[in-house]
Amino acid sequence: MIINHPLLGPRDSQEFTYLGDASLITRPDWQAEDAVDQFTEYLYQRDNPAGEHQELWFHEQGDRSWLVVTRNTLTHEISKVELACDVARARGRSK
Repeated sequence: MIINHPLLGPRDSQEFTYLGDASLITRPDWQAEDAVDQFTEYLYQRDNPAGEHQELWFHEQGDRSWLVVTRNTLTHEISKVELACDVARARGRSK
């Protein structure tokens, strides 16, 4: 599988480590009144989608960047690759 890194171009997926669902970028507010419930959901409840899904990948054997890869879990076709910091900013995170 080839991942088209936004800065470095096409790279073999063996250079990367898969780290799970990209929803992990959006952490709950630890000061919220229902923070325990939010963190329980955030840490332990995961979807197992069939089809297009956003995933976190870490370029461990490269520039050590974090990527959000949109991949079809049935065909392994990658339709989009973005830097995780850009995705986080678009979701309202400052870092």
